[in-house]
Amino acid sequence: MRKNIVAGNWKMNTTLQEGVALAKEINEALKGVETKCDVVLATPFIHLVSVVEAVDAARIGVGDENCADKVEGAYTGEVSAAMVASTGAKYVILGHSERRAYYHETAEILKDKVVLALANGLTPIFCVGEVLEEREAEKHFDVVAAQIKESLFDLTAEDFAKIVIAYEPVWAIGTGKTATADQAQEIHAFIRQTIAEKYGNEIAENTSILYGGSCKPSNAGEIFAKPDVDGGLIGGAALKADSFMGIITAFE
Repeated sequence: MRKNIVAGNWKMNTTLQEGVALAKEINEALKGVETKCDVVLATPFIHLVSVVEAVDAARIGVGDENCADKVEGAYTGEVSAAMVASTGAKYVILGHSERRAYYHETAEILKDKVVLALANGLTPIFCVGEVLEEREAEKHFDVVAAQIKESLFDLTAEDFAKIVIAYEPVWAIGTGKTATADQAQEIHAFIRQTIAEKYGNEIAENTSILYGGSCKPSNAGEIFAKPDVDGGLIGGAALKADSFMGIITAFE
């Protein structure tokens, strides 16, 4: 049975001290609260060890926001999947639209990153989504299907079953715009059907598909109520404990 997940993507925000304080605040806020989802904090790499130590691993999973497509070597400034795993982190975000747009990550690069993340016991949160021009041209289904197929469909069924998908309408990230709950449901259902056509209904039904795109406490409940939406990948609202908790507790 697939899991509900709310993952906070801190991006390039918070100093180490601020990040640890935020993690502790969220950890404290979760005490005594019965949640209906797994909680993940995806932090900058330098925060990982400290955040892992600061939170209750039974309540909060910790992840990195990226990893390299190489095992090791002369790649100055890069962070390998093995390094991420060595911190105690359990997740890694791959394919985020900002990585694709600003750092020109291709389907082939992401394919290699996914393989290395899995080999090191990390759960990839793999991001897909279309930009505004593609949505307006009604190419969003084709774009999302290609992103999934080109980077993930060489995996065995066993390995694909370890992936979490995050759909992010790129036009809604940081803009204040949000896909309607019906729009989110439509494309999440399409993603699940695309997976089913390759790996079968059982794996498709067990794959968690998260919504990412200006999700906040005021709209999370409506979006999460849709049958194919299994939680959220949260940006700005994850940087304050109260708003993040408002999203975590939005499941009916």
